[in-house]
Amino acid sequence: MTRSKLRKIRRQKSIHARALFRGIPLASALLAGSGVVQAQQAEESQGLEEVVVTALKTQQNLQDVPLSIQAIGNERLEQLGVNGFDDFAKLLPSVSVQSAGPGFARVFMRGAASGDNGNHSGSQPGVGQYLDEQPITTIQGALDVHMYDIARVEALAGPQGTLYGANSESGTIRIITNKPDPSAFDAGLSIEGSTVANGDQGYLAEGMANIPLGDKAAIRMVGWARHDPGYIDNLPATRTFPTSGISMDSLAKDNYNDADVYGARVALKIDLNDNWSITPGIMAQRTKSNGIYAQESGLRELAVEHWHPEKSDDQWAQAALTVEGKIANLDMTLASSYLKRNVDVDSDYSDYAFFYDTLNGSGSYFTDNDGELINPSQFINGKDHYTKWSHELRFTTPVENKVHAVFGLFAQRQTHDIEQAYKITGLDDTGDVTGDAWDDTFWLTKQYRVDRDSAVFGEVTWDVTDKFSLTGGARYFKYENSLEGFFGFGINNTYESSTGEASCFAPGAFENGPCTNLDKTVEDKDTTFKINATYHITDDAMVYVTRSEGFRPGGVNRRGTFPPYVADFLTNYEVGWKTSWLENRLRFNGAIYHADWDDFQFSFLGENGLTNLTNAGSAKLEGIEMELQWAVTDSFSLFGGLAFQNSELSDDFCLSLGTDGKPLPRDECIANDPSEFTASGTRLPSTAEFKGNLTGRYEFSIGSLNSHFQASVAHEGDRRTALLESENVVLGDGDAYTLVDLSFGVGKENWQTELFVKNATDERANLYNYAECAVSTCGGIVYSIVTTPRTIGLKYSHDF
Repeated sequence: MTRSKLRKIRRQKSIHARALFRGIPLASALLAGSGVVQAQQAEESQGLEEVVVTALKTQQNLQDVPLSIQAIGNERLEQLGVNGFDDFAKLLPSVSVQSAGPGFARVFMRGAASGDNGNHSGSQPGVGQYLDEQPITTIQGALDVHMYDIARVEALAGPQGTLYGANSESGTIRIITNKPDPSAFDAGLSIEGSTVANGDQGYLAEGMANIPLGDKAAIRMVGWARHDPGYIDNLPATRTFPTSGISMDSLAKDNYNDADVYGARVALKIDLNDNWSITPGIMAQRTKSNGIYAQESGLRELAVEHWHPEKSDDQWAQAALTVEGKIANLDMTLASSYLKRNVDVDSDYSDYAFFYDTLNGSGSYFTDNDGELINPSQFINGKDHYTKWSHELRFTTPVENKVHAVFGLFAQRQTHDIEQAYKITGLDDTGDVTGDAWDDTFWLTKQYRVDRDSAVFGEVTWDVTDKFSLTGGARYFKYENSLEGFFGFGINNTYESSTGEASCFAPGAFENGPCTNLDKTVEDKDTTFKINATYHITDDAMVYVTRSEGFRPGGVNRRGTFPPYVADFLTNYEVGWKTSWLENRLRFNGAIYHADWDDFQFSFLGENGLTNLTNAGSAKLEGIEMELQWAVTDSFSLFGGLAFQNSELSDDFCLSLGTDGKPLPRDECIANDPSEFTASGTRLPSTAEFKGNLTGRYEFSIGSLNSHFQASVAHEGDRRTALLESENVVLGDGDAYTLVDLSFGVGKENWQTELFVKNATDERANLYNYAECAVSTCGGIVYSIVTTPRTIGLKYSHDF
């Protein structure tokens, strides 16, 4: 049901009934299960609305589905003012995030995080992300989709190895868009202005139109433009390099980190007949940001001292096609998509140069063509260009059958064209990487990565009785990952003689790189399994037990002395419940889980700051997730969720490898290098032991106006930053924080005006700590990604 239709229904009801309908579900089943939610709004009643899901690729009442789902529906997304990923991630207790700014978020679920650095030559993400039926997880992370005209967000906690496969090792997040509707015209617009404490001003404009094209077709068009104000100041400063005595000034600028986001989505739905429909669509977005989204240690809050231009231009477009129909008694779905994403980034890398000069006198290596010392400060010009093809063909049998199933085929191919040029202005020509394009380039990464995977999957459910069901599932998968190209120094570089052109084995340029010193491929195949038992105690209470598996593909290491890393697996054991009380005015759902993460992939910075990967350890993940929805009265509702999580090493962790390519035993590891050892029982990074949220909404009348007041509180406990104890001591833990959002609005008929305050207490929440290079070198300056300061805004919405 579209947003306008819902509002037309509400105008025909009493204010109390309207309040109940709009104030209930934060998550149609926050923390309850694991699958794909297709939340459909039911007619209003004096209880919570029914939520229909397709967690098992067939429509079911959410309270009957034995899977752990956290969901935020269309109404709640609007009420909570969700614009992007960070806005809804804080409302998902099982989700933790490392974000470095727009489009650069690494997502983890249930604590399955090893502290990887997200390098382009590293591990694939462990959480799959989808836009409707299509995966949007590129090798370094997912798209940062602007959240407007979105039907719902779904977070599927726990391994999704059978139905979703690779990259869904610890969970899956889906963004489901509103679809074209041939039954009625619908349109809306929204404008917003805001100001950030200690920062600048922002704006947002959004609009949509759903236009029927006869009785069997419709087109839906959506557009948005957003300016995110800056709040990090680049302070005036001077840096002097010790070897040469050369000084440079910072690029002083207030409100350094602003961003502009604009994009559009167009979808067409055609009902060919009563059984078949096709839905082609395209979505595109561009995000241009400046500066960085971190504050620097040793300075005042919300400030850095940086020396070279910093900006990002992230452009992507996805074309998708979904075909749905019936073949005999089978429901068929074909979902195909093509994604293209280009990200151009300029980064300051001066800390690396300064600390290497301070510690090792490396500034003496860098001269101009006359042999005079130059400013050794480095900066990076980076280009990451991605493509992704994905196809899924699946069939479902009628759910009313005593034995019913879903099964299908999946294939995807994703490429990553990587270019990272590390530059020093005025560098001697003999120090450059060879090639006209690489003037002043001290180090070059010019690589082409291809990740392919395919699978056959299926789940079969046997309804043993009306109350008891058994489900079994499996996914047979194959993957092949390759990495080729060039990385390293120029042939005449005196800083290091073995990495770069000196190690090339194939003459001639790779693309426009100087030669080839890397050409590796790894492939493997395996099977993941799932088994589930579900028992309905009553019509309002259900319990389930699940064993499920998830995986992440292996890959290759650039450095020749490091062997390939293999796939890692997460095996999950879970007991869950779903209950309704007080004539469906109260829902209490939850799950308790234990998971074993075997031979998890770990990335670290080695010699020359080069990322290496190894299967370095095992961990256990344990926790309890709960969700509450309560229609306290017809005017007042409460909803929230929480997670208690314990994720820790189950074995000693050693970064040092033996001659067999495996981690050294405890005593040998400590003797070899104690900084590369971490003991069993150490918490994994990025995940708090407690995360929770609570939102209350009260709706009332002021004269003829429909009004509301809403307060939302989100808390996250302290988090470890790095897995290695030696690194975590330098970077420090992320402190616990609590964020408070408030809103007050009035409206009538088709319009609404709302005053909102985000981060009302102006909490300086520390989300993620990092250094510019290995902490043993660059640990003198630590950066902390922080939440946006208090933001006050006014929003006006109108439906037609």
